[in-house]
Amino acid sequence: MSFIPLPEPDQAIIAQRLQIAKDLAKIAPEAVFIEDEDGRSAYETDALTAYRRIPLLVILPSSTLEVSELLAYCHEKNVQVVARGAGTSLCGGAVPTEDSVIIGLSRMRRILDIDYDNRTAIVEAGVTNLGISEVMNTRKFFYAPDPSSQIACTIGGNIAMNSGGAHCLKYGVTTNNVLGVKLVLMDGEVLNIGGDHLDAAGFDLLGLINGSEGQLGVVTEATVRILPKPEMARPMLIGFNTSKDAGNCVTAIIGSGMIPAALEFMDKRAIHICENYVKVGYPLDVEALLIVEVEGSQEEISLQFEHVRAIAEKFDPKTIRVAQNDEETDKIWKGRKSAFGAMGQLSDYYCMDGVIPISRLADVLGWVAHIARHHDFKVANVFHAGDGNLHPLILYDANNEEELLRAEECGAELLKLCVKAGGCLTGEHGVGIEKRDLMRVQFTELDLVQQTRIKTVFDPAWLLNPAKVFPLDAPGRGGLEAELAELATDGELPR
Repeated sequence: MSFIPLPEPDQAIIAQRLQIAKDLAKIAPEAVFIEDEDGRSAYETDALTAYRRIPLLVILPSSTLEVSELLAYCHEKNVQVVARGAGTSLCGGAVPTEDSVIIGLSRMRRILDIDYDNRTAIVEAGVTNLGISEVMNTRKFFYAPDPSSQIACTIGGNIAMNSGGAHCLKYGVTTNNVLGVKLVLMDGEVLNIGGDHLDAAGFDLLGLINGSEGQLGVVTEATVRILPKPEMARPMLIGFNTSKDAGNCVTAIIGSGMIPAALEFMDKRAIHICENYVKVGYPLDVEALLIVEVEGSQEEISLQFEHVRAIAEKFDPKTIRVAQNDEETDKIWKGRKSAFGAMGQLSDYYCMDGVIPISRLADVLGWVAHIARHHDFKVANVFHAGDGNLHPLILYDANNEEELLRAEECGAELLKLCVKAGGCLTGEHGVGIEKRDLMRVQFTELDLVQQTRIKTVFDPAWLLNPAKVFPLDAPGRGGLEAELAELATDGELPR
């Protein structure tokens, strides 16, 4: 799954970097340029830390105009570009190549407009996910998607990966909460797609941009939906003697027609690690734990909890506890959202992101455990159970190359299992490097041809986010010239 090896930087590479920096400093003098090796090394990886490449150059613009000017130059000079937000990608989506320029959007963090009457906000791409909600807190509005990394991850990266989160069960993922974007194409052209209303006229280009992983253009601004906070929200903790019972309970809750605000799963290993990290009072004598949050008035919440309790009792729960106040609610969610950070204190981990039908949850959890044992790994499960988005964390030693290879093999089997069960390769983390070579597990060659043709329409020379998403030997990969050459070979040159 690694990149094609590239030669060590030589004098020609150094000269190229100096020339590009010199040229771009004239074009965008207000941008920040990072040329020294130590500075560039800070951008060599993202949250998939097994893969590292020091970029040719790092540029931090502060406006859409600067991004446009930078991309137009790189297009003219045939320089590859990687757009980067906060670097929290778990699939290697922001890892550079040695011959690519990183355009980091961290300086573009202004909230440009908030329209409470129409329930929209316009924000720059570098605004953090949580930052959108925080600025509206006094007016009791919020932005719904809430990835676990929401304190750090940015809206530009969320759009690139179509990020989700615990409360996306009720409110939808990023694509359901973004109304419009300002997109800069590789040649510097600036497009306004969508707007401040639902269902813009014409083709659904916004649907293409959400989840496009930086392959089609660079998002610099977004218009997002904002929502009034519910009157009250309370989570219920339900502990079970087996993961199978917990999985069957999830299936029954969703099958009953009820959609909680959130429905999360943690297995015993995850429970203990999180409790040791943040001391929130999770039950330690259970094999699996569900966090079921409901919203509304006190009466509505009570009725929903009665419904959930009646379903849960069919699966012999060991414990049921309801948060009694905001403080207990915050503690429960602090534990869940700290899970990945807590796990990182114990061990390196390889985080999967497959999706399965809810009805297959109990069976698939059993197969996850079986596959992990077969590869001699421990796995911690903590995931968005309500929408079937699994996050098995394979615990391994990143300093052991043999273990890394085995962890990748184990992860590949887990993702293949998800597809075989009727699901897909990714729910919210994206493809990036991690799942690039598994795309043929889910897609046919014709599927890949159509996807690469879309990429070519937006980015004819394939300069944006190189070595990601599509297998390195995918048909049509490499841009317009490569596709024309393939068509000529097949006798199918366009008219």
